[in-house]
Amino acid sequence: MNAFRPLLSLFVLASLPLVAENPAAIVRSGFLADPPPTLSSHASTICDAKNGIVAAWFGGTAERQRDVVIWLSREEGKTWTKPVEVARGTEDGDEQWACWNPVLFQPKNGPLLLFYKVGPSPSEWWGRLKISDDGGRTWSRSRRLPPGYIGPVRNKPIELPGGTILCGASEENSGWRVHMETLQLSDHDHTDWWRTADLNSSMDYGAIQPTILQWSDGRLQALCRTKQHVVTETWSVDAGRTWSRMRRTELPNPNSGIDAVMLKEGKALLVYNPVTDSRHTLAVALSDTGAQWTRKLTLENDDGEYSYPAVIQTGDGLVYVTYTWRREKIKYVVIDPWQLK
Repeated sequence: MNAFRPLLSLFVLASLPLVAENPAAIVRSGFLADPPPTLSSHASTICDAKNGIVAAWFGGTAERQRDVVIWLSREEGKTWTKPVEVARGTEDGDEQWACWNPVLFQPKNGPLLLFYKVGPSPSEWWGRLKISDDGGRTWSRSRRLPPGYIGPVRNKPIELPGGTILCGASEENSGWRVHMETLQLSDHDHTDWWRTADLNSSMDYGAIQPTILQWSDGRLQALCRTKQHVVTETWSVDAGRTWSRMRRTELPNPNSGIDAVMLKEGKALLVYNPVTDSRHTLAVALSDTGAQWTRKLTLENDDGEYSYPAVIQTGDGLVYVTYTWRREKIKYVVIDPWQLK
């Protein structure tokens, strides 16, 4: 098996078209907090909320430690506010548990949502939700999601016609398995949930953390991180109720998180680690159909870990990417997508 993996890496890399870099596409970049409030920072999320751009992440001494909480910062002008703690794992009794994987989402109507996980590990965690009516300045009391639901496990949901929120979810307690969850936020006290069956067998692909793309013809595409050194995909033609069998794409994956967004011009933009064996390189690719991807921009290519990207397109058309920088800080990059030639 070890002898085969380098050949697999070369094959996958060769199959993905490369183009010249586009440095003019980067408008600005920096860190959400420098110095950060904790020794370790990871798993950021970003959202174009009603009152401006908001980002969150988990931070503490190290992942899994009980002092890991959820931090939040807001963009004001071209700078980011001092991070504030917005959630911690003390809502389920006397003990404090580690917090994980915040996900911010702004529905077209209604409050800003903050999903996050609490627990000793990804195989044992549970989902929680907080709500903000003022764009993330203040938050409601945290509430635990219903049994059997985790919410969007790492990447942002999408909003379907009629206001249904579709969340890419996954479980790690009996093999890595992906499923979808929907919620209809009726009011601050009542949320209706529904979920699909598992979309994969962990014997075929150990897949988690789907990111969802909504194409102009109504089809939905979910791209997933896997243990098999490749990004997998599954498609839905009925608004996420049923999904095709999961299959491999041309995209390599070093068992690391990915995220994607549909651009206003109809293309999809993906941020990912474009190799199979490390998180040293972080890149941007575009696709017209979801079937073929072309790498357009390298965000990082150095020693250290650059991982777990989150990506959105804001109202002015710019693309914001946040990601883990060496497990120490959260970096942001603002991209002009029209420069990705």
